[in-house]
Amino acid sequence: MRNAILLPNDLVLTTDNSAGIGGKAADVVRVDDEIVSYFAARVALLEQWAARATPLSIVVHNFSGNKSWDNYVAGIEHLFATIGEPCPAITGSTESNIEMLQSAVAVTMIGEKVFGSSEEFVWYVYGVPCVGDEVLNESEKVADLKKIWDGLTNGLVVQVWPVGSTGILAECKRLGLQGEVEGWDVLKSAGPATSTLLGIVTDRIDEAVLHFGRYLEKINC
Repeated sequence: MRNAILLPNDLVLTTDNSAGIGGKAADVVRVDDEIVSYFAARVALLEQWAARATPLSIVVHNFSGNKSWDNYVAGIEHLFATIGEPCPAITGSTESNIEMLQSAVAVTMIGEKVFGSSEEFVWYVYGVPCVGDEVLNESEKVADLKKIWDGLTNGLVVQVWPVGSTGILAECKRLGLQGEVEGWDVLKSAGPATSTLLGIVTDRIDEAVLHFGRYLEKINC
């Protein structure tokens, strides 16, 4: 299990946060709040899948002020719309007493374990490492959550391991893999999990290549 906490009764807690990114004048990266929460929720959701869980509820910790709340919620709802699933109930809190100069938000998910498989699989990486403006400007390279979700629900994918700021090689080492991917920068940050390691069922590799498309590469173990 990656960056997730296993709670009693097979509940799983995952979270991601963002600071200095948003619509405030002092933000380092200027982008709509909806996009910020979308990608924070994306990471938390992938962490749920890595723990073989799906979210039951979502908590938003909003330090950007009242006017950002609705946009943060909209971004999370859009994420679930992209995978064709209803959004879990969203609750949380807003810091409204002190106005911050920069945006800050955290998205926490509480889920339950639902996936399980003993099938043999091979590790692949899906999605190219992107960071900063690349995430939006080169969006075709970013791992498609809908395709990953479909792969999970139809049994094509049995393991999910998101790649973040430490890069592909670091995550491969956590799994005991050599981590070589021909032609890819395995040291580069993958930002908000634009790359994801996938355990694909051994006898369905050809199907996976067709399903995931151009940005799927085998990891040399």
